[in-house]
Amino acid sequence: MAPMSTVDLPLLPLGRGTDLNAERGVECPGDLPVPSDPDLVARARAAKEALGDRVFVLGHHYQRDEVIRFADVTGDSFKLARDAAARPGAEYIVFCGVHFMAESADILTSPDQIVVLPDLAAGCSMADMARLVQVEDCWDALAAAGIAESVVPITYMNSSADIKAFCGRHGGAVCTSSNADVALEWAFGQVPHAKVLFLPDQHLGRNTAVLKLGLTLDECVVWDPRRLGGGVAPEELAAARMILWKGHCSVHGRFSPDVVDELRRKRPEVRVLVHPECTHDVVTRADLVGSTEFIIAAVAAAPAGSVWAIGTELNLVQRLAREHPEQEILFLDRSVCYCSTMNRIDLPHLVWALESLGDGVVVNRVSVDPDTEHHARIALQRMLDLPGRSHRD
Repeated sequence: MAPMSTVDLPLLPLGRGTDLNAERGVECPGDLPVPSDPDLVARARAAKEALGDRVFVLGHHYQRDEVIRFADVTGDSFKLARDAAARPGAEYIVFCGVHFMAESADILTSPDQIVVLPDLAAGCSMADMARLVQVEDCWDALAAAGIAESVVPITYMNSSADIKAFCGRHGGAVCTSSNADVALEWAFGQVPHAKVLFLPDQHLGRNTAVLKLGLTLDECVVWDPRRLGGGVAPEELAAARMILWKGHCSVHGRFSPDVVDELRRKRPEVRVLVHPECTHDVVTRADLVGSTEFIIAAVAAAPAGSVWAIGTELNLVQRLAREHPEQEILFLDRSVCYCSTMNRIDLPHLVWALESLGDGVVVNRVSVDPDTEHHARIALQRMLDLPGRSHRD
């Protein structure tokens, strides 16, 4: 990765400083563990080879390299879940990602397949920001305000299975960052004077509604589940077209417009490439905006000598820099931090999971109950039925 000193940003290596403007709970207190020893690598290889075709290992793009090397396929969450569904002969699906991703794999695979998450503590802060009881309370409030019949719920793939099921029960659908605009267009066509309740990432919802569908910021309101009535006045709800859940990605929410502006002053040739989970003021300053797969493809297609500042998870940014040494790739943040929950999946956990399966012991199984699975499938199928857009995260 090109050194950030080329742009004179006050880089804060892990454990050597603090950014007082950083979101609480996102700062890293120290360096990540050193690379795994050769014996652990050998054990992972042996355990995987012993299981053979009985195991299928999925690796999300944000995973550590030490884990990615053992993945049979890599990709974004929904792609990986579909890859798992396409391997019905695999007895075990080991998902190196986070909890909601493993749930999606369990929903889409057959009942006799077992989905394992190497560390059950690998959750997603965004998904955790929308709890089922909170969403049900919100829906009750919308009904009391007389608008629930006009509201279509759309949930981002980065949500729990029970939130997907809620959308399935209430005429809504799931979306990814690649097809959120198509999902919103579909939702607005479902009922007269439709409104959308967008879960759980307010930034993806706002960016899509305003930049892709042409809505105004005034037509978007934010529902805060921790405030009475969501913190939204009845007249605001009546006027709104987008009701955005107050949730966000703890990684993509870090990127700030002042860093973009500073980079452009110091490096006029830089192209800024960000994920649509970033805040609106970052996205509107970027040259390109798109899903993780879009980011990977954009860098791969760029000419040698290109200079990129990329706003997404650092493991992926570093991997892109190593894979494309002909380009200069910068991380769009002053301080360096990884997705803390993604990084819970490390090689020791993967080895433990694989060796346990080899011994006939299933550990950390992720299983969605039949009723939740049924209604979540309905919401996912509505997404799959959307016209003309690939279903990438």
